Amino acid sequence: MLKRVFVAPDPGLLRLRGATRAVLGIGLAVTVCALTGHSLVAAITGGLAALLALFTVTDTTVRGQLVTTALLPVVGFPVLAAAAVLHDHPLGRDAVFVAVVGAGVYARRWGPRGHALGVFAFMTFFATQFLHTVPEQLPELYTAVALALLAAATVRFAVWCYELRLPPVAVPVPPAARGLARATTRQAIQATAGSAFALLVGQLLSEQRWYWAVGATWWIFVNTTSRGETLVRGFRRALGTVLGIALGLVVAVPLHGALVPTVALVAVCVFGIFYTAAVSYTWMMLAVTLMAGLLYGLLGVLDPALLALRLAETGVGVLGAALAVLLVLPVTTHATTDAWIERALRCVHRCTAEAAARLAGSPTADPAPHVAELAPLLHRVRLSLAPLVHPLSPLRARKARARQVLALLDDCAREVRGLASIAADPEASHDARLTAACQRVEAAVEALTAPRSTRRPATAAVTVSQPSAAEPALAHLHGLEQALSELSAPLRSSPRAPLVDA
Repeated sequence: MLKRVFVAPDPGLLRLRGATRAVLGIGLAVTVCALTGHSLVAAITGGLAALLALFTVTDTTVRGQLVTTALLPVVGFPVLAAAAVLHDHPLGRDAVFVAVVGAGVYARRWGPRGHALGVFAFMTFFATQFLHTVPEQLPELYTAVALALLAAATVRFAVWCYELRLPPVAVPVPPAARGLARATTRQAIQATAGSAFALLVGQLLSEQRWYWAVGATWWIFVNTTSRGETLVRGFRRALGTVLGIALGLVVAVPLHGALVPTVALVAVCVFGIFYTAAVSYTWMMLAVTLMAGLLYGLLGVLDPALLALRLAETGVGVLGAALAVLLVLPVTTHATTDAWIERALRCVHRCTAEAAARLAGSPTADPAPHVAELAPLLHRVRLSLAPLVHPLSPLRARKARARQVLALLDDCAREVRGLASIAADPEASHDARLTAACQRVEAAVEALTAPRSTRRPATAAVTVSQPSAAEPALAHLHGLEQALSELSAPLRSSPRAPLVDA
């Protein structure tokens, strides 16, 4: 786990730059709130708003990110008002909170913007429970959130907008569907049911800190699609919380809310959240849990019993999420992974066809966009297969086959990138054998992605002469053919023993 965080590749130092910018943006937001006379509660609220703006806004363009950031108060302020007004009306508060959960997950169907706005709405309601917000505090909290978002936006878009020098990130759109066939609809229902369970059981444990259970359920559903992904994320959340609480007992409790060291450690936690989020949910949750403990120390209510209660409430939230994905309109890992693998393979074919056309002299053919599209598609495949390749997975045979699929898809991606780079060379010449090789690639992809009922029995790979070093394009196509041929075995498994099933 340590190796995964500290040795994980960071192309362009994007994780490092993002984490550093987050510390600067959130630090500026809290400083502005403090210098303008806001209370500690308002400053914490502003800092949380800045963190969410920097963490959840992930539109593919800078312009889109700016628009989404500007829209955050539009959804946040009404939710903040509703939560404050309902503070002393438990039944109404609980009903609205569960509705916010369902709406927030449902909003994911509108892509990164819907996701960011849904998270901001949920966390705004959550923060009012964390800070016991009442209506009299609303004017101060509104100004604190507005100032914090402005400060964070200034750092992100004016001071250090490194995204301007980067190509737009391709975000794969989930397959279109209607009604309950759409994953976001099912997940919205699951999250609502899981959160209702967490809320009821969490209140039995504590009438003051029950919202931790709802928060645990909510965050387990974020960035997951199938029940297998959700269960793995729940395990990682529980593990990260345990580690964070253990560290909090050693670090946060002895500080007794001392301002300077607490603020410094909160900054370290913020860096850790942003730096580890992309590679380890466990480490991110460790940083989140420690930061929450430090903030409770600032508020003067931190003690070991509170940390133990947080662990118990997290367990309730994890259980609520697990029951929801297992019993309420489950979305199987098998179905999800099949869909993403099919999209990745079709993208491989489009890359190959465009590269071949470019080598044939077509001035309009360009494989580069499809190569860029392939990386996030393969990332989605890895997320879908995570339940099987998890170290604790008991399904050894399926784990081996899942790893084989990932390795072969990586081989396909490597060969496609090499082919695209050759096609981009204006000196590259066309070879008539490229057309035949591309046709074989197309046939292989069609065979792998056909419905199970219509798939033909696997056939031996076409034997082609090994290309020489002087024929690099054919060499990449040969490697691609080999990888696609080897994918036939794990992907053509019997439906009774699918490659992935949760």
